[in-house]
Amino acid sequence: MTQSPSDSLLDHHPRPHLVLEIPIEIVSDEEMALLEAALLSARSLIPSTVRAFPSFRSSHFPSNARSIQSITLVSKKRFSGCSQPDIEDSGSGFNTTQKKTRLAESFLHRFRRKKGLCVTDLTSAEWCEKQMEFELLGGKKKINKAMKAGSKRHAKLEEEVLTRVKVDIKSDEDKFALKLLNCITGINQLQFEGLTRELPLIGFVEGVWMVGVIDEVQMPATETQRNPLLVDTKTRVKDTLPAEPQRRNGRLQLMCYKYMWDNLVTSEFPSDQFFDYFSLNPDCDLSEEIREVTAKSGCPAKTLDDVVRYYRNTWSMLPPAHDQLLLRYELQKDHSLIGEDKFSYDSDWVEKQIQFSLEFWLGEREASYTPEEERWKCNFCQFASTCPAKSVTCSNLPT
Repeated sequence: MTQSPSDSLLDHHPRPHLVLEIPIEIVSDEEMALLEAALLSARSLIPSTVRAFPSFRSSHFPSNARSIQSITLVSKKRFSGCSQPDIEDSGSGFNTTQKKTRLAESFLHRFRRKKGLCVTDLTSAEWCEKQMEFELLGGKKKINKAMKAGSKRHAKLEEEVLTRVKVDIKSDEDKFALKLLNCITGINQLQFEGLTRELPLIGFVEGVWMVGVIDEVQMPATETQRNPLLVDTKTRVKDTLPAEPQRRNGRLQLMCYKYMWDNLVTSEFPSDQFFDYFSLNPDCDLSEEIREVTAKSGCPAKTLDDVVRYYRNTWSMLPPAHDQLLLRYELQKDHSLIGEDKFSYDSDWVEKQIQFSLEFWLGEREASYTPEEERWKCNFCQFASTCPAKSVTCSNLPT
């Protein structure tokens, strides 16, 4: 559990002698570019120093929740390779000698070998694997106004509980140390304050290293219920709930996060596989700046192995996520609530979806086309003019 750092900041609210813990949050260059662009209209400059933000209150977590101050560590090394502008990073891996040739030719190996597999890579493939294939093979996805608005809203929500400052990283070991530390301090923020946002996860799922970033995690206020609630916020141009395929895609995303969360809680983090797959030296000394950051965060570490131990121990003390998940839909123009989709976790369904998607990513089958009853998606696809979907009947989709 993170202890108060030696250089804690005082709350700007009129509470004498109150010292807050300082959670640490990391974003990549790509993420920061999105956030800075989104917030440019709201303020003229994003400072590189820590700032405090207003306190928040919600019926979902304790009424005495305090304002949260945090630091975002921005890597000057890029390690985001996600297929959507959802704010997520990732890492992945699959290693078997029996499938070496096929794996070497797979999309996972060709395009996500070092950057890894995002949860949004899975949801993009669920939306349309053929579209995903076009993007991977050179058709860069266009970012439209709705996507930009969604990124802007995520930035504003993050701004309510986080402050971003920059720090240099000198090595891959530094990068992963900060990534893991980000999760540790986010979890501490959740436990102490009842809420955290943009919480990164990295775990070994179905033989693959996968990472995602959860929009929001709330800790219920009741004494009898202590399972964290996972929440995702989607923005809409129209004041209507999305079609079922879009809602299904959002449910898949949240279920993937719970699947990863519960796996981290119940399974031993495979440290040796982690070091081997990402070619990391567990005993390599972290840079002086990174060591200072870990010390101020209450997790003093000299090497990456030290940070991994903190990460593993943090998850071992957590309960599984709540079986009820929440998708929140907001109107883009004024952020008013359109509706909420509260649904139950379906472990069998999400496992089947992940396994089916990994068949595509691992080169075990060709890309599926979107089902015929959902071909309306093609009207919004930039690759529709060159895609042979209209002449293909889908038969290999999961049930």
